This record gives sequence, C-alpha cells and structure tokens, in this order.
Amino acid sequence: MRIKATKGKQGIGTDVKDATYVEAACWGKYRGWRYILGLVVILFSWLVIGSLASVLVAFALNGQPDYSVLDPFGKFLFVMVGFPFFLAGVLIVVTLIHRRHPRTLITAREKISWRRVGHGFVAWFVPYCLIGGLGQYLFYPDTFSFNSDLTTFVRFMPIALVLTAIQTTTEELFFRGYIVQGASIVWTNRIFLAIVSAVIFTLPHLLNPEAIAGGWLTVFFSYFLVPGLLWTIISLIDGTTELAIGVHFANNIGGILVINAAGTVVTTPALFTVSEYHATYGALSVLVAIPVFLAIAYGVFKQESPQSVSQSHQKGHW
Repeated sequence: MRIKATKGKQGIGTDVKDATYVEAACWGKYRGWRYILGLVVILFSWLVIGSLASVLVAFALNGQPDYSVLDPFGKFLFVMVGFPFFLAGVLIVVTLIHRRHPRTLITAREKISWRRVGHGFVAWFVPYCLIGGLGQYLFYPDTFSFNSDLTTFVRFMPIALVLTAIQTTTEELFFRGYIVQGASIVWTNRIFLAIVSAVIFTLPHLLNPEAIAGGWLTVFFSYFLVPGLLWTIISLIDGTTELAIGVHFANNIGGILVINAAGTVVTTPALFTVSEYHATYGALSVLVAIPVFLAIAYGVFKQESPQSVSQSHQKGHW
C-alpha cells in the first residue's frame, strides 16, 4: 500500500532505473517549502496572468471583458488562452525551484513513451464515442444533430487540437504530476495520494456550467471519480502519467471536436451537437466506460509501460 521513496540528488536530465514518477519528487531540491513556493508561482501564473490574458482576448474580439457576448470561437479562446501561462508556471517551478527536468512530472525514465500516451487516447476515445455518441443518439435522438458547416469545423480543428493538447497536458502535469509528487513528501500512501489529487482536481471544475446543472451526479462521477480518482490510480499503478495524458486529451478533444453538448463550459462547432445535457446519462455512461477503458488499456494493449513492468517485481501492492 506504500510507495518506497527513492531519495537522491538527481537533478535536471537524470533518472534512476525502475523509479516511478512519484519517487522522482525526491530528486533535485524537494523540501516542503519549495513545493509551497512552487504552488504560489503556478497558481499566480494560472489564475492571475492567465485570467488577464483571457480578459485581453475578450477586449480584442469584442471591445469589452464580457464572456457572454463572445461567439463560440471567442469563448473557446477565452477559456483556453490562460493554459500556456499555466504550463509556463509549472515548467519554471520544476526547473528553477526544484532543479529537475520537467519530464519527471510524467516519468522517471529518460524518455517519454508516446506510444503509451497513444494507448491512453485510444482506450478512452473508443468508449467515449460509442457510449457518449452512439448511446446519446439511441436514447435521446431528438437532441442529437449533425453540424453541416464543415468549413467552419475544418478551420476550427487545428486550433482546437493545439490548445486542447496544451490544456489537458498542463492539467496532467499539475494535478496528476506536481500535486501528487508534493503530497508524497507528506505521505507516500497511494490511497492518500489518489484522494488528494482527485479532490484538488475537482475543486476548480465546480464552477463549470455542467457541474452546476448536473449537481452532485456530475461532480462525483464526471470530475471526482473520473478523471480525478481513476486517472490518478492508473498513474500510480503505471508509475507514469503517460496513460492519463492520452486519456485526458481524448476526453476533452472528444467533447470539443466530436460531440459537443449544450450547457458545457464551451460551445464549439463540433461534428455533432447535443442540445440538452443529461446528468443521469452522463453519470451512467462514465460507469460503463470505465471497464471498457480498462479492458482496452490493460487487455488489448497489455501493460507495456516500463515502470509497470518493474513494479511487478516489487513487494509493494495495492
């Protein structure tokens, strides 16, 4: 139930064989005050500088800092433009305050396994389309419509892919990476780490329109349970956040480019649009998607992460 800490003086660009990304928290400079200072810098970059960037986007597009009067493209930019600053804050903190490579937020290995990231994308994108798309159409056909304006969709797609990749990767680096690593300095118990990450991930999403509309069902199933708890657990099992990075991107790009539901945080020119948000169906679809995702990620693709293989030889188990 516990993770064996690997303390050392490893700095930028180094790794320890068979170490997990959580154990990499003890590389470089890792005293508690550094994590507190790091949080201050990251949150300032995200909430202050990022919010200022959003306001400037609104001014540039509409002459006033009013989100509600922006068109769908403007609202998308308003929400997403702060994430590059969020990402910069994370990278600066890990590099300058902790004196280790930002890659250690993902893996303790010398290279990131982009194949494993791809596994995560496919493993979640398949049930997302089948359950979130086909299922939504079968149960609520009157709310499901196709976007015939393919020109707008094609123009929007490259911007959506780039900004969504930045957004989801940044959130993984922070919530599944930095937060879990910082919490591991306090206690390395996996259950503790998973709950801390899930709670902190859920908090900033409470103001999302779908969370308000769906109430506790949406908050618990769509934020706390998945992605909060589940994606942290698979990261702890894998010893890397590679799988979670792919999963998170699949989840968000699916809602932005494939099936966009009314009442969510952004309205986009996706291929398909759902005119009404159904909280109960959303909660049930998550429960159905979990075993399908696990079957693909660990059955179809097997468990090919180097960290996972090395962990199978260790004594610590869930």
